[in-house]
Amino acid sequence: MEGSSESFLVEMIKEEVFSPSANMCSFLPPSAYETAWVAMIPCPHRPSRPMFPKCLNWILRNQREDGFWGECRHAMDSLTATIACLVALKTWKVGNANVEQGLRFLNENMEKLLTEHHGGFPRWFAIVFPGMLELAHAKGLDVLPAEGCIKAVDDVFNKRNTILEMEQSSGVQGYHPPSLFFLEALPASYRPKHELILHNQMEDGSLFHSPSATACAFMITGDAGFREYLHGVIRRFGNFVPAMFPVDQDLIKLCLVDHLRQLGCGEHFANETHVLMEQIYSDWVIQDIQSCNIHDLPLQIQKGSLAFKLLRMHGYDVSPRKFCWFMDDEEMLIHIEENYTQFLVAMTGVYRAAHFMFPREVELHNAKLFSEKILQKSLSGSDTRNNPAIMTDLQKQIEHELGLPWLARMDHLEHRMHLERSKGYNLQMGKTSSCSLLDSKFAIQLAAELFTNRQMLYESELEELKKLSKDSGLSSMGFGREKTTYCYFLIATAVNLPLQSDLRKVVARCAILVTVIDDFFDEEGSEDELESLTKAVQRWEGEGLSGHCKVIFDALDNLVRDISFKALSQHGYDATSLLQDMWRETIDSWLKESDWSRKRHAPTVTEYLEVAAISIAIQVMTLPACFLVIPQVPKHILTSRYSTITKLTMITSRLLNDIHSYQKEIRGGKFNMVLLYVKENQGATNEDSIEHISKIIERKEREFIEIYMDDTYAGFPNEWKELHLGTFKSFRMLFDTTNAFDSPTALVQSINDAFYNPLVMDSRRTFSSREETLLKPMKERWSHPRKKYTDDDLLIKSGNRSERKHGTIPQNSRMLTMNINRRWSSKTWSISRRRSSTIALMGPCINSRVLSKI
Repeated sequence: MEGSSESFLVEMIKEEVFSPSANMCSFLPPSAYETAWVAMIPCPHRPSRPMFPKCLNWILRNQREDGFWGECRHAMDSLTATIACLVALKTWKVGNANVEQGLRFLNENMEKLLTEHHGGFPRWFAIVFPGMLELAHAKGLDVLPAEGCIKAVDDVFNKRNTILEMEQSSGVQGYHPPSLFFLEALPASYRPKHELILHNQMEDGSLFHSPSATACAFMITGDAGFREYLHGVIRRFGNFVPAMFPVDQDLIKLCLVDHLRQLGCGEHFANETHVLMEQIYSDWVIQDIQSCNIHDLPLQIQKGSLAFKLLRMHGYDVSPRKFCWFMDDEEMLIHIEENYTQFLVAMTGVYRAAHFMFPREVELHNAKLFSEKILQKSLSGSDTRNNPAIMTDLQKQIEHELGLPWLARMDHLEHRMHLERSKGYNLQMGKTSSCSLLDSKFAIQLAAELFTNRQMLYESELEELKKLSKDSGLSSMGFGREKTTYCYFLIATAVNLPLQSDLRKVVARCAILVTVIDDFFDEEGSEDELESLTKAVQRWEGEGLSGHCKVIFDALDNLVRDISFKALSQHGYDATSLLQDMWRETIDSWLKESDWSRKRHAPTVTEYLEVAAISIAIQVMTLPACFLVIPQVPKHILTSRYSTITKLTMITSRLLNDIHSYQKEIRGGKFNMVLLYVKENQGATNEDSIEHISKIIERKEREFIEIYMDDTYAGFPNEWKELHLGTFKSFRMLFDTTNAFDSPTALVQSINDAFYNPLVMDSRRTFSSREETLLKPMKERWSHPRKKYTDDDLLIKSGNRSERKHGTIPQNSRMLTMNINRRWSSKTWSISRRRSSTIALMGPCINSRVLSKI
């Protein structure tokens, strides 16, 4: 049943989203404001009845529990939508109970919503809200609270008068939609003549694709073209209308593809996504730079940035110039900044696209800085910052987007976040604020099934690794902390490894051993023991070792033997000498650093980096898994030490580590890059050093992304790139703003969410009886509770280090570790031009020098 239900969901999504008969308009959500205006139209032959009674019924049936209409009670468009719906009900003298409830909502919330904006009302609101108040007053509706918000209401009216007077006197709208776009809300003195209204009618019969403006235009002029447009929209949607129609079908499909990726099920639609990307790329090549209509400018920017992001993620050669053109227009930038609420979704798209910036892409860098400034404005209110409960869904997305860089996000928990929060993909269209595309009910169910299956698999693999660590003696060494859970958690959540679990377990075993040996060299082993272990590894012979040294060498020898056997049996080559050489080099680097520390030697920056890039141990955690995923090791790996992408991962991970561990190194009498830079640059402070290193990291990140996105890079297999990306992202997450390992409890919540806590899903979606039969076993698994994980499970009582549990949690550690990203993988590596869905992540995620200390 499990396989059949998953297959059923995949086929339903393919039919719903990708088939030739797929109706993209079915994902457009209803707009209460627009629907209310269509509901107000009287029937030409029977004026006492509505022309579209189904819209009136929709209003009656879709009032929110709190009494408002719209998507969010804390958004300003809840005021305009609610008043419009009340006017529609009052017009036809129905829904008295709905009217009372709506008036109660306005009375309780209008003052708060108006005063929150401190006079900074968006242009659309300054035009629409006064018009709705005047219309409500004309209908005998007392929608204003008794006191409190009169000044705020006056401010809105004054702003409307200023806007309309300026437009009437100059006749220039700049980058604003023309006033006719808001025809239904214009005061009588500003209403244009019939001829002007008809002159602006579009080919589809609408007034700027706006159902509300078109409804008003029809009631004013009685023109048949307006009527036919409205009938066409109702035929398409049934009992409601969207915020705008028509809407670019390709944009909707791009949004849906990106949403499938966010939910973690995009790899099931690799072929369909490839076909779409080919089409979008063809359009991208021939499209003009800066060709858009003023009234849908936000949509144009959103589509351009989304297309760029997906094309670059799939390996296409695209220039950001095609969507960053607005950065060259100073007046447009001022317009966006002054009307930022209308551009929040578009600027979110620009900010996300900038994650995939290459070196020397200055215009994309500038677009990122500008979009970040715009997005910060949406979160600047103290009420919003201090009370997340009143944040809109879009604000929550923006907060998440700004809170953690893309390279610091990991897969598995990010999928969980999107699943539990999902209310559809945001789209900025129409007059008011953003709306969310309707979720595919099948996509949500599929994503939940995939997440839960992976969650149960991870729990099982973790228990297997715990047993292996115990049997090998690594988990009972008598020093340090138990590392198995942290190591496996980071590996499993950071990357999109296939369902076969050998790679995850191999990387985890390497990471566990790295942390044990590094801890042994840093704190536990004597000088003689470290020398003996290093010599044993050099000759790869453990005879004469005892105690910890013997346990470590035996575990290392068994690990190399296991990996070599797998590579030989699966692909026919012997990787033993390669693996042994990498471990020899790594252990030599640890001995060198131990010698520096013991002698209080301060190396030069150059000396330090040569050793420290090796001692971070990226190569012995990442490359062994690489040897297992392809049938042949690339020749250049056999003839050179490490490839550029490996070196970038090594040096960046080291620098990230050093920024957040230098204070601990000071206490231990050791040096790292932060301290050495200060030593070699007279007058520099630790803060100067961190700023300098951060710029290096930023540059290395862009170089990494460029190589990762280059399909032709030195014959480097895509699967190896995925492993390196997983490693890179894991270190970036761990050391984004703090050393997350310094607190033994920082990752506990994330571990529970990754392996144990069941999904908390929205239960409002409805299915047919056949669908329910197929989905019932899934839903039972989603809600099945499993054991909890606590910080006690992460600690090992051993000597004086057992008391390290008292460490405090950094202020942002909880946010850092709960914002982990991404997706469930298919059964095989699937590459579509570039790769299967968006970025299929893989790789280890352990810091050898820090994880061993936690």
